[in-house]
Amino acid sequence: MTSVLAGVEKNIRNAMVNKKANTNHDSKRGFNFIGVNCVFWCHDKNNRILMHKRSKNCRDEQGRWDCGAGSMEFGETFEETVAREVEEEYGTKPLEIVYITSSNVLRKHNGRKTHWIKNLHWVLVDPKKVKNNDPEKIDEIGWFNINKLPKPLHSQIDIEIDLSKKYLKEK
Repeated sequence: MTSVLAGVEKNIRNAMVNKKANTNHDSKRGFNFIGVNCVFWCHDKNNRILMHKRSKNCRDEQGRWDCGAGSMEFGETFEETVAREVEEEYGTKPLEIVYITSSNVLRKHNGRKTHWIKNLHWVLVDPKKVKNNDPEKIDEIGWFNINKLPKPLHSQIDIEIDLSKKYLKEK
C-alpha cells in the first residue's frame, strides 16, 4: 500500500508542477498533463447518497447523474479539495471526509485521450443543509439508495460504486 501511495503522490506532484508552469491550465487538465481531482460521494448515514444531474454547461457527460468532484488546486490536500468542492456544489460543509482509494481514469473526450487521477472519498453531510449551490453546472440534486440510482449515469459511476461498496463492506 505504501508503494501505491508513493506512486500516487509522485504523479500528483508532477501534475501540480506541470499545472503551475502552464498559465492556461484549465483547458489543458487531463489533456496535456495528468489532471488530478477528488471525487466524493456524499451520504447521510441512512443509506442514502447525494447525486446531481449535470447541466448542458458541464465539460462532458451533460444530462447524466453524477456524484461530486472537482480538480485539486495547487497546494491543496485531498481533504481541502473535497471540503471546498462540497461547499461549492452543495452549499454545506462536510461533517466527515474518508479517503477510499486513488485510480487512473483513461478515456476519450471528443476523440482526444484524457488522463486523470481520481481520489475517491466518502463524505458525511447534513441533508437538511444541502442545496444546489451551482445551478450553472447542476440541473437538479437528489438523494438515492445506492442500489436504486437514477438514469442515465456518468460513465465512471459503476466503477466508483464498486469501489465504495468494497469500502463500506470493510467498515
